[in-house]
Amino acid sequence: MLFNSEKFINYKMYKYLKYLVIVALLLCSNITWAQKSVRLNQNWEFLKQDLGGIWEAVRPVGVGNPESVPLWQKVNLPHCVNATDAVDPDVNYYQGPAWYRTQLLVANPYKNGRTILHFEGAGQKTDMYIHTTKVASHVGGYDEWTADITDAVAAFKKSEAYQKQFKGKIPVSIRTDNSRDLEMIPSDLSDFNVYGGIYRYLNLVYTPALYVDKMFVKAETDAQGKVAKLNVKGRFYNPTGLSDATVQLKLLNPLGKVIAKQVKKLTSLDSDLDLWTFQFNKPQLWTVDNPLQYTLSYEITSSAGTYQGEEKVGFRHINFVEKGPFHLNGKRLLLRGTHRHEDHAGVAAAMTEDMIRTEMQMMKDMGVNFIRLGHYQQSKIVLNLCDSLGILVWEEIPWCRGGLGGDVYKQQARTMLKNMIEQHYNHPSIIIWGLGNENDWPGDFPEFDKEKIRTFMKELNNISHEMDASRYTAIRRCDFCADIVDVYSPSIWAGWYRGVYTDYKKASEDEFAKVKRFLHVEWGGDSHAGRHSENPDKALSKIKTGGKADERAGDASLYGGGARISKDGDWSESYITNLIDWHLKEQENMPWLSGTAYWPFKDFSTPVRPENPVPYMNQKGVVERDFTKKESYYVFQSYWIQKPMAHIYGHSWPVRWGDEGEEKMVKVYSNCNEAEIFLNGKSFGIKKRNSQDFPAAGLRWNLPFIKGENTVKVIAKKGNVTVTDEIKFNYQTEKWSKPAKMTLTKISQQDDVATLEVKLFDSNSVQCLDAMNWINFGLTGDGKLLDNLGTSSGARKVQAYNGRATIKVKLNKGKSIASVVSDGIPTVFQEL
Repeated sequence: MLFNSEKFINYKMYKYLKYLVIVALLLCSNITWAQKSVRLNQNWEFLKQDLGGIWEAVRPVGVGNPESVPLWQKVNLPHCVNATDAVDPDVNYYQGPAWYRTQLLVANPYKNGRTILHFEGAGQKTDMYIHTTKVASHVGGYDEWTADITDAVAAFKKSEAYQKQFKGKIPVSIRTDNSRDLEMIPSDLSDFNVYGGIYRYLNLVYTPALYVDKMFVKAETDAQGKVAKLNVKGRFYNPTGLSDATVQLKLLNPLGKVIAKQVKKLTSLDSDLDLWTFQFNKPQLWTVDNPLQYTLSYEITSSAGTYQGEEKVGFRHINFVEKGPFHLNGKRLLLRGTHRHEDHAGVAAAMTEDMIRTEMQMMKDMGVNFIRLGHYQQSKIVLNLCDSLGILVWEEIPWCRGGLGGDVYKQQARTMLKNMIEQHYNHPSIIIWGLGNENDWPGDFPEFDKEKIRTFMKELNNISHEMDASRYTAIRRCDFCADIVDVYSPSIWAGWYRGVYTDYKKASEDEFAKVKRFLHVEWGGDSHAGRHSENPDKALSKIKTGGKADERAGDASLYGGGARISKDGDWSESYITNLIDWHLKEQENMPWLSGTAYWPFKDFSTPVRPENPVPYMNQKGVVERDFTKKESYYVFQSYWIQKPMAHIYGHSWPVRWGDEGEEKMVKVYSNCNEAEIFLNGKSFGIKKRNSQDFPAAGLRWNLPFIKGENTVKVIAKKGNVTVTDEIKFNYQTEKWSKPAKMTLTKISQQDDVATLEVKLFDSNSVQCLDAMNWINFGLTGDGKLLDNLGTSSGARKVQAYNGRATIKVKLNKGKSIASVVSDGIPTVFQEL
């Protein structure tokens, strides 16, 4: 094919102009909204306990007087009550009331305008006060909500305390509560923390007396994507009862050009109003590779003033073929998915926008085009990024495990479903509303009635279809409700909770035959970052093959029951890369498959796994809780991305072992057509990639390491592009017995942070490279352990990985003594 340079230059110019237009629009948008809404991130105080009443949060306090206690700490928002204790190995994470307080300067620029606090998410029950007046309460930790503080602020400004005590500022106090409650969802049996705190952004918003509460924009096309239809409905917040307004609407294409306008006079503002229906030909389609978005801008003018806003929309057509694959815009698209929990090292649920952006971009860079947001409504920041990056979404409510509660329980589930659909209705990325997860799991109530669960599931299914007929409904792992929803995912954990990974395709075919539309979400297994194995599949010899691969009650336990890799395997990165590699190679040859979603993208905290190698962590992620990539990240890249890449397995494997002269396997995960391997500068040949040649798509070599240091390098080619990768490691031939002693060493220091490493040796001082002993780090002195991060190098209690473990220490420019305790082995110390 000839290269058309003129066409290429025009395309580049188009992309550049498009970028400039988008940046200009964003800057203008930010200027507009900056005058009306501000994130309340700074100047907060926090108390991790309850108060006797709201008066204790606002009463006058004299220095040294009894009223000065309890002591509050300064924090910034977003903030999670469980930022560190969620993964503290020595305690149960805190579940109870907590308080936040600040003082605001309120100056609404609108005459008779409304002053609003907009919560993007706070857990799990929230009460909000102006001085001693309770203004609003909310139940639910994941949906957005608002509190109109206008009247309470006006009333407080008339009080003596306004000027005398608070110097013209408004005292705001917020009580959050994540106490255990059987009549709430999610269940505390869930495999994730039910967090507390104001862990998403809180905004102070000024509006006119009439403003848009919600704008519902339905953008759709015919199956061929040739004709687009736009339908716009509006809901207004109108506390003063205005009856007349004018709405102006514009639709802008992805380059910012206005393609249609509408002006409509409104004489009733009390209900959801039809504002505009518009049809046009040849829309620019939203796809996962080129997620083009249109902009609906609107302006509402009334006697109260003018209110402006905009919504991003995408035109696309979706179809889950019955007994078949998924189609986007009339073409088959294999959904290559993962999962996300709202959780991160050091902050728990209180992830900043930058953190969220980093995480979602890492997913896209891995090749993800689909995500299931588990197991609750997530931040609008996540959905906006899915829209702009081209990641399709299954979003669900947190009806997860435990059974079915009473009227209060069911009403919360209904409300959360309605709020999720309304608040995220406009996102082109969303294709599925999830109604539940593992609803076949009893335990929260004496009664477990399948028919009652079916009845309620039908009700939720009807609510979803009535509110949004354009999207599908789905659940995962509740076979007795599989026929109710549009799309069903059974539980298939081949090679982890049950069976071996080579059972995967047959197990999927069996489940596919049972349902109308099949989508497999949740597969994979745990891996302890930094742990590697020379014989990772050894435990497979104990496992019964050829049976079902679903997860059974008790399979997640580390005790009892039949042989299974989750209990009897080594939890190495080596094993999990093989499991993932097998699944991905099989998915290449399953033309009927709509898609899958690996569980999950990132390790996350959970209260139900205290004995995992990093306590209280689900370690199934392809990256650690702090974004550190595991080896498995690159396996996905080798199948899912187009940009040339090559990665030699073992970047976090400093010492390999075996006999002298023994050939050891080296695997390269790459999407290139061919690769050449070099050991200590010598070529060991070129191999061609073949996705069906397991493992590593044929890019594997058996190499004769030398004792001591070795260097392995790969040069891989895809078309005219060459990529390389290189690792260095030692090769140990000495054999070892059981661990008998340890060493503790400072291996590096950057600025005021030192990295410590403990190693385990036998009685002959040979390093025990398969040792999994529990390691307990301690510190006394001026420094501080950087622990409770939920990572293999950020936990003071952790299982060794290949006879070693590391942790960082903030020295605070002083002196400290570090220690390591491990049962049956003499304790060691290191002066810092």
